[in-house]
Amino acid sequence: MEDSARPTPADSGELPNGAGMAEDAVVAPDAAEAPEEGEESGIANDSETNAALGAEAAPLAAAHHAGAAWGAQGQRGALVGEIHAFGGQWDRICRQDSLQFSSHHDVAMDLINSVTGVDEEGRSRQRILSFAAKRYVSAIERNPEDPDAYYNWALVLQESADNVDPDSSSSKDSLLEEACKKYAEATRLCPTLYDAYYNWAIAIADRAKMRGRTKEAEELWKQAIMNYDKAVQLNWNSPQALNNWGLGLQELSAIVPARDKQTIIKTAISKFRSAIQLQFDFHRAIYNLGTVLYGLAEDTMRSAGPDVSPNDLYSQSAIYVAAAHALKPNYSVYRSALRLVRSMLPLPYLKAGYLTAPPADNTIAPHKHWERSEFVLNHEGLQQVDASESPSSKPLGHMGRSKKYIKVAVEDIVSVSACSDLTLPPGAGLCIETIHGPLFLVADTWESLDGWLDAIRLVYTIFARGKSDVLAGIITG
Repeated sequence: MEDSARPTPADSGELPNGAGMAEDAVVAPDAAEAPEEGEESGIANDSETNAALGAEAAPLAAAHHAGAAWGAQGQRGALVGEIHAFGGQWDRICRQDSLQFSSHHDVAMDLINSVTGVDEEGRSRQRILSFAAKRYVSAIERNPEDPDAYYNWALVLQESADNVDPDSSSSKDSLLEEACKKYAEATRLCPTLYDAYYNWAIAIADRAKMRGRTKEAEELWKQAIMNYDKAVQLNWNSPQALNNWGLGLQELSAIVPARDKQTIIKTAISKFRSAIQLQFDFHRAIYNLGTVLYGLAEDTMRSAGPDVSPNDLYSQSAIYVAAAHALKPNYSVYRSALRLVRSMLPLPYLKAGYLTAPPADNTIAPHKHWERSEFVLNHEGLQQVDASESPSSKPLGHMGRSKKYIKVAVEDIVSVSACSDLTLPPGAGLCIETIHGPLFLVADTWESLDGWLDAIRLVYTIFARGKSDVLAGIITG
């Protein structure tokens, strides 16, 4: 496949401040949902990236650059909302504050005051941000050891950077640089301030994006990754931080020497997978895992020998893209990517592969009775099939009537987990807990097991969200 058709990662949709609205949890700190299609999202179409990716991938490129612009407005809105509470007193307070505020020659204040906004809404917002900045400067003058004041000042600087005219990249970079300094001071004063590390990483990542694939960008991505690492250490239950960490690694992999790329990509895969394991319906992490696997498949096809096939990686990539689309069918980014990868699925199934299984009528049979056989997974569940029959020609539940096969309906699943039970045959153990009791299977490798775990969990999550019909349309339509 050509590079121009490569799905582009969905950006993190990062929200500063580490907390948000608890809907179905997707992009920003603490489960703030990405805007639905048609809502204001902050998505900025990057013309250079679109040109590089080609016309077919242009919608995907727009999504890649969406995150920081939208995310920077979301949670920081809480900060601005605090000031909005002054309501009609706003103008009077501003005038009084201007008279009372002593001349402060801090570079950060000068930068904030230089931002005018690109429209009336932006100008109004910037006036509020300027007022907020003065409050935090005053707070720091009263108490130079106040980490919250530095943290909130950094948020104001970061929000102001989003309010800069798109043509003033140097001004935006300077604001982000000053925000980073304030985050550094906040974390020096309070080393356990998770939100500061998280948003500091976002600010550094935004600076890195402005520098393309340069050595300076490489160093900035490494700094951002270190801060995401620290954020996760302070709050392990943060799928958003893990997703952003994976995105940072994915960006870094495009810059580093080829000899280092594989290790970084595998680490990115582990971060996206960890994010999904914390939140099974985190569609951005699901989609991003699909894009990184697709990129790995492309690299494998270009650099590996004739004996190494990238087909398994392409198929894995398609599973995650299909799942993301099933969870968010209105996202044009996911629709476009699905058109690219749908043919890589083992249609009419989502996943097909081999597992070692006991006889269907004796699930605790001795090892000698277990057999390695083919299984298929679709929107209805997991089904064992006879190797002599063609799964692609028979619907689930209508195969092999002459022999009893293992079948797990999606609605019967209680949980799915890895299992290292020593009573199982050699391999990577898989336990599917159902309303009828546990079923144990064995994958060939632990890497293969990860794929099965994710796929079964995603099918169940899609079912639980009432989207099985969308998945059915993808694989059978």
